[in-house]
Amino acid sequence: MTRHLLIKIHLHEPRYHGMGEWRPSPARLFQALVAGVARGAIIDDESASALEWLEKLKAPIIGLPWMRSGRRFTQFGPDNDIDSVDRDPRRADEIRSSKIIEPKHLNREVPFLYAWTFEESDGCTRNAQTICSLADRLYQFGRGVDMAWADGLVLDSDRLGATLSNYAGVIYRPTDDASGRTLACPKLGSLDSLKVRYAATRRRLRTVGVGKKAKQLFSQPPKPRFVQVAYDSPASWHLYDLLRTTPEPTFGSWPLAEASGLVVLLRDLAVDRLRDAFPDRTSKIERVLVGRKADGRDNGPTALRIRIIPLPSIGSHYADRQIRRVLVEVPADCPFRADDIHWAFSGLELVDRDTGEIVDIVLTPATETSMLKHYAVGDRVGSRVWRSVTPLALPESASRRRIDPANLAAEIKNGSERAEEQGRAAAAVVQALRHAAIDMRADVIRMQREPFEAKGERVEMFAKGTRFAKERLWHVEITFSEPIAGPLVLGDGRFLGLGVMAPMRGHSGILSFVIEEGLIKTAQSTEITRALRRAVMTRVQDILGSRTKLPAFFSGHEGDGLAAKTERYPHLTFVLDKDVSRLLVVAPHVVDRRVPTREEARHLTILERAMADFHELRAGAAGRFLLRPTSINMDADRLFAQSRIWESVTPYHVTRHLKRIGAAEALSFDLRAECRRRGLPEPQVFSTELLGVRGVGLVGRAQLTFQVAVMGPILLGKNRHLGGGLFKCKFPLHTWQMPSVL
Repeated sequence: MTRHLLIKIHLHEPRYHGMGEWRPSPARLFQALVAGVARGAIIDDESASALEWLEKLKAPIIGLPWMRSGRRFTQFGPDNDIDSVDRDPRRADEIRSSKIIEPKHLNREVPFLYAWTFEESDGCTRNAQTICSLADRLYQFGRGVDMAWADGLVLDSDRLGATLSNYAGVIYRPTDDASGRTLACPKLGSLDSLKVRYAATRRRLRTVGVGKKAKQLFSQPPKPRFVQVAYDSPASWHLYDLLRTTPEPTFGSWPLAEASGLVVLLRDLAVDRLRDAFPDRTSKIERVLVGRKADGRDNGPTALRIRIIPLPSIGSHYADRQIRRVLVEVPADCPFRADDIHWAFSGLELVDRDTGEIVDIVLTPATETSMLKHYAVGDRVGSRVWRSVTPLALPESASRRRIDPANLAAEIKNGSERAEEQGRAAAAVVQALRHAAIDMRADVIRMQREPFEAKGERVEMFAKGTRFAKERLWHVEITFSEPIAGPLVLGDGRFLGLGVMAPMRGHSGILSFVIEEGLIKTAQSTEITRALRRAVMTRVQDILGSRTKLPAFFSGHEGDGLAAKTERYPHLTFVLDKDVSRLLVVAPHVVDRRVPTREEARHLTILERAMADFHELRAGAAGRFLLRPTSINMDADRLFAQSRIWESVTPYHVTRHLKRIGAAEALSFDLRAECRRRGLPEPQVFSTELLGVRGVGLVGRAQLTFQVAVMGPILLGKNRHLGGGLFKCKFPLHTWQMPSVL
């Protein structure tokens, strides 16, 4: 049977000083137990055996009171460097250093909890009871000012669950995710290391030499041995449906552009319900739900605030993006229990904002949560690319210049002003990520006023009824260096339903890198693309491991070393686009205009991981290139936009030279066949250059004219996997490109 050892620690004073940890660790409790039982260097056998048993248990669940930071103060003390002042204690002020101390204020009535789990047996139960008796001897918890007392209990799973459920604090559980915040925990050998440290502390000063040559040397004692364990206390989420009050409940909908109004309405209704239930906690209700004091000033850290996140219907081309669901996020450190917040929102009846009359929509706890996956809520994999569903509200410094509608012609903005506005806005987005505690680097940021999806809304539509001017609102696309999980809500309006982001699922199949330094006009394209191919293969091999065979998808070679046939083993294409100084890695499904297979999707995931921090390419004699990841505007880029007329960027190598016909006709015949093979309509071909190359064959350039506009990329011919046979559109349907800003 599973049992639990629970130790409760009570501080004598309602403040905790600690020793620099973000939270008091299980290792601190272990040290406090050892300090309580030890008599000098002696620990009785029974206690030592129980402590060694405790070392072997898995990291405990911990419960901590809600804390708020107190006023910092500075203490001064002399360093252990008396020799530098000729060992004169009167000169101690010359070696005195300052130390900043920041106490944490907490409710003295709420104890610290530490709960270990073990399987019941005679020996384990006896050791657990011994630890409980050791808890009775505990007298301090960290620094000497943190005087404390403790008691221990052995509980079954039901009693522990009830204790944690009713605990008026924050519960942290150990996790296998090494990226979380860590705490030191006892491990096998921790007790012995504390004994060694105690003995070494008693011998920190030792005398060497004799007579006048005698000197005292100081040595630091060895640090105790503990293991760092990641602890996670995630926010709790409650999903609600907007349901109509009809005999057969059906979804109600709320306009996307009025997302902020819905959030304010629900927030105010929940505040009224909580005030009625907790009249003595009005200030805390205002702080965590509204974020302001009674006089209207901002109050409290944003990390403690409850977020009401409208979730428009997305995930399908036919989704109308109306709001039918709302997600309420309660931070782990929130001073209200998640159950109380869930009760406050459950069953709220919506009212018309203009008339105040109740409408036939009720906020109801959701039974189906599949919509959460479209926002990557709780998704451990996450996504690198995120797009705004409701626009971000950025600071005044990032707002656009307002143009008077009566003077549109006179006040029109030029390209430089637009680029400057977007640059300021992109810098503000970086700050918004910091304010939202997102520490992942943003590689690419795109800004625009239009929605990214056909059924979205322009930013101006969201300004009505809010405190944000329309010039402060931006639709944003962010490409992160690594995938992150949701929900992701950014900007100054993140507590008002603005800045809701959705992940871009799937793989674009194109990696683009701007060459910032190193490219010269005489550089040979094939030499550089070969170097790019080698770099990709090396980085992917590092991900897979040296013992794993590199798939043909990355190498372009079969197991016997021969070149892989594209039809059987589709593989990556590597492109140098000299016109805009960039390198491209293009997946085969993009070139072939089809959906990627499952295996290709897995390979693309590995490719993205391998190239996440790719910033330098060494290409031998061709030079060394400094790179920066960038995004592609598929509607305006000359290699990807729609057009009827396409012209050569790099020479086309004929795949099969037909006999008894001229060079121009052979080039035309081969190009038309290649277009059919790659899923393109058959074009009219006008050759512009023709050349016979020894050992290569017929090489030329051409212009392709299609009956209908087609999208790029167009890569054709024998050496297309190294950037040969690349075409660009001559007259793209969209000629203005929204610049991508870092």
